[in-house]
Order: sequence, then C-alpha cells, then structure tokens
Amino acid sequence: MEKPILSKTVTHVVKLYDPRTWREKGLWWTAGLFVVTYLLVITILAIFWSRSPATFDVREKAAALAGSDGGADSTRLVTGTYTTAAAIGIAETLLNKPGGYLSNDMTPPGVFLDNIPNWEFGALTELRDLSRAMRNEFSRSQTQSIEDKDLQVAEPQFSYDSESWILPSTESEYRTGIQAMDRYFARLRDDKTSDGQFFARSDNLRSYLAVVEKRLGSLAQRLSYAVGQAQLDLALAGDPSARQARPSAGESENKTPWLEIDDVFFEARGYTWALLHTLQALSIDFEPVLTDKNALVSLKQIIRELENTQNPIWSPMILNGTGFGPIGNHSLVMASYISRANAAIIDLRSLLEKG
Repeated sequence: MEKPILSKTVTHVVKLYDPRTWREKGLWWTAGLFVVTYLLVITILAIFWSRSPATFDVREKAAALAGSDGGADSTRLVTGTYTTAAAIGIAETLLNKPGGYLSNDMTPPGVFLDNIPNWEFGALTELRDLSRAMRNEFSRSQTQSIEDKDLQVAEPQFSYDSESWILPSTESEYRTGIQAMDRYFARLRDDKTSDGQFFARSDNLRSYLAVVEKRLGSLAQRLSYAVGQAQLDLALAGDPSARQARPSAGESENKTPWLEIDDVFFEARGYTWALLHTLQALSIDFEPVLTDKNALVSLKQIIRELENTQNPIWSPMILNGTGFGPIGNHSLVMASYISRANAAIIDLRSLLEKG
C-alpha cells in the first residue's frame, strides 16, 4: 500500500516543478488579472459617467460663442443670442459630457447604464421643444412669414432617433443641428438687414410656456405614481357636450413599476436641467417684455424652483418611501419642486396675457 502512495507523491512533486505547469498557471493568473482589472475599470467608468452634468452660465456661453464666431464685435449680443446660446449649450452638453452621449451605446459600461440615458432623454425633450419654438415662434414675425433657413435644419436634426448608433449615428445628426444653430447665432449678430431675426414678444413666450406647462404637469403626475395613486376620470369635466373616442373607467389606480421609478426621476431631472438654462436665457432676451408686464420676478421664482431640482443626490439609489414613513421618497420631492414651478408658469402666462 505504501508504494502507490509514494508513487503519487513523487508524481505530484514532479508535476509541481514542471515548467509547463507553471506556464499554464501563469496564463490563468494573467487571464484572471485581466478580467478583474477590466471589471474594475468598467465599474469606475460607470460611476463617473452616471453623474448628472453640472449647470453652465448662459451669459458666459453666449459671450464665448460671440468671441469665437469671427464677428467684428465680440461683445455685441443682441436679442435672441442668449436663447440660442442656451440651446447650443444644452446640445453640446449632451454630446460632450463625461462618457459622451450614452443613449445609443452598444458596449460596456454605457450599455448597462439607464439613469443617464433617461436624463439625456429628458434634456433632449426640452431641446426639441425649444428648437421647435425658435423655428415656429421666436424667429417669425407672423404666421405668413418665411421660416429661418438654419432653424429649418436644426429642428428636425434634434428630432432624429435618440438611439441610433450607426449610419447615421445620433451624435452626427445632433452635431449637424448644433452647426445650424451656430450659423443662426452668427446671423443674429451680423449687420445684414433681415438676415436672422428673433422676436421677443409676449405672445411668442406664452406659446412656448404652454408647452412647458404640459411637460411639467405630465412629469409631476408620473413622479407621483411612484407610490401609487387612485385617480378619478376628469377628462370631460366642465363640458357637458364633450365626448371621447372610447369609454374609460371612472377611477383608475396608477403605480410606476419598481424598476422604472429611477428612470422617471432622472428623465424629470434632465428635463428640468435643460429648462433651467432655457428660462435663464429667456429672462435676458425677454427682459423688456417681462418688466413691462411686471412678470420678471415671477420668472425668477420659477428659475429658483428649478434650481432645487438639481440639488445633489446623497443616496446611492433613488428611495421610494411611502406616506410619512422613516424613509424618504425622492420622486415626491422632485414632484413637489416641479409642481410649484408649473403653478408659477400658469401664473406667468396669465400675467403675459394682460394688456
């Protein structure tokens, strides 16, 4: 019985000191080290890329664009340049933030992230609303006037599929839109008659704010569904002769699925981030109109409410506490800020309608 044991021991020792065994082990160690390093790098990038972008200064952005567009007077910022600079700044942030544009990523870690892609979609929604308002409202003197040639290009470019990754990619289409906005910005500042216009009128601003009002109302409702909400059917309220395509239940229960709560939160955070810059720019370009209506302070209050939506998130995940329990609910806090901003926008539109 001793000889087999001794034979096995000798075989094990010989194999242990065999160079081929060490080469095999070296390959395994190298492969293992590579996998661990790869996962560590992916994790660090995912954490870094998942941070919401900081805000930028609209005045500084407009001044920087004015100094780089080759104009004769780099300090000449006319009506409309701040709003255009805000649109360009929003679009450039979408493409140039850490990690770049992630909504169409097909490789790690971008393909595994969902918070920032939802943030991007929220910011993109506001950019599309703004570019559409600039094309249809702000740049036109009346309904029969001709559309601006560059805004006619920019608006559909920003409406391109947000998840296209190849031929043409989303990034290339959005860069074309940015270039068209740059040309419009330069034409606003040149001395050629009627070559690029921006009309800061109260009716134009009211039309844009009507869209914002609906966006914020929708986001506030979707955020409140994080804890579930029983809602009565108010679709036809106030109009006895109103009709709808198909009957609906008198009461419905709405609740956001648990895995989608953070998606809605970051979409709202992205939209309000972009809207914050847009309203800051509009407060400058429309300052005479707002002052005449005694509404400038109302817009500043809306901006202050939107600034609260960008407060740092100190929790590693979006919490969804219920009622008055011990755990907070980030969605309801965000809904509170958005609802207050929305109510102030309704009041602002009412002020702008007064003669």
